[in-house]
Amino acid sequence: MKCSKCHRDAILFQRYSGLHLCEQHFNRDFEAKAKRAIREHRWIRPGDTVAVALSGGKDSSAVLFFLHRLLGERRDVRLMAITVDEGISGYRDPNQAREIAENMGVPWVTATFVDEYRITLDEIVKRRGTRLSCSYCGVLRRALMNRIAREHGVTKFAYGFNLDDEAQSVLMNALRGDADRLTRPMREVEGMVPRIKPFMYIPEREVALYAFLHVEGFDLAGCPYAGDALRGDVRGILDDYTYRHPATKYSLVNLGEALREPERVTGEGLRVCERCGERWVAACDVPTEQSRSTEGAGPEVEIPEGSRVPRGKICRVCQVLDEVRKKA
Repeated sequence: MKCSKCHRDAILFQRYSGLHLCEQHFNRDFEAKAKRAIREHRWIRPGDTVAVALSGGKDSSAVLFFLHRLLGERRDVRLMAITVDEGISGYRDPNQAREIAENMGVPWVTATFVDEYRITLDEIVKRRGTRLSCSYCGVLRRALMNRIAREHGVTKFAYGFNLDDEAQSVLMNALRGDADRLTRPMREVEGMVPRIKPFMYIPEREVALYAFLHVEGFDLAGCPYAGDALRGDVRGILDDYTYRHPATKYSLVNLGEALREPERVTGEGLRVCERCGERWVAACDVPTEQSRSTEGAGPEVEIPEGSRVPRGKICRVCQVLDEVRKKA
C-alpha cells in the first residue's frame, strides 16, 4: 500500500483518518499532534526545566526522544530524565533507562524505593499481596519522583501517557461511578511539579511505532504486578468498539477534558503532613487498608510557624508506608 500523501510505501494505516502513511509522513503527523498538545495546553515555556519520567519502556522512551528533538537546540529550556527503581526482581534494569538517556545526551538521575522508604515493591507484595500493589506503587513512586524533581529544579514532569491510557481512565471512572475524578479540575498544586502529557492525543500503537523507529534498547515487558482487572476489561472493550467506531477514544478524551476545566489552586484544600512535612491535597486521597496507628513509622516533623497551609493528619505516602510495613 502506498502513502496517501506521496508515492512511498506506507508503514501505517490510521483507521480514524483513513490515511496510509509512509515513515516520513507518519513522523510529521505524530510530532505535529504532540506539538499541538503542548501548544494548546501551554505546557512548556521559556525557563522551564522538563524532566521525563523514564521507565525504560516504549512510551517514556518515545517521549524522551520527541522532547529531545523538540527542545535539544533551545537554550531557554532544560531537559533531563528521572528513573525510579521500585525494586521488582527481574523487571526493567535501570541501566537500560540510563543508556537510553545517555545515547541522546540527556542528563539522567535515579532513585530507589529501598533507599527512600527502606522497602521494595517485592517486599510490599509479599506482605500485602497484589490487590493494592498498583495503588501503593503509584503513591510512593509519584512522591519520590516529585521530591527528586524539586531537588533538581524541575518545573514540568513529562509522562508518556497516550490516547489509550487517557480514554481508559475516563471510561474506568465512569464505570466506577466516580464523579469526583471525572469532574476534578486540572490544576497546579503548590509543592507538586505539574505533569505534562505530550502524547495524550496519540494512539498507543503509533507511540510504539515511533519508539521502534527512533529508540534502541527500550523494554517491552509489562510489570508483573499490573493486575488491574478493570483496566484490562476496559482496554478490551475500548479496542473492540474502536475497531468499529475509530474516533471513540478521541471522543472519550475530549469528554474527560470538557468535564475538567482547568483552574489553579493556590492553597485551598492543601494540608501539611504532620509526620513528614510534605504538602498534600486532601481531595486527592485514595482509599487504602492503612491503619490508624502511626507508631514507629518515622520521626515527627515540625511544621514551620506562619505556614499558610493548615495541618491535617498524614499524607498518602505515610498512609501507604504504614499499611505496607504492617505484618500480614
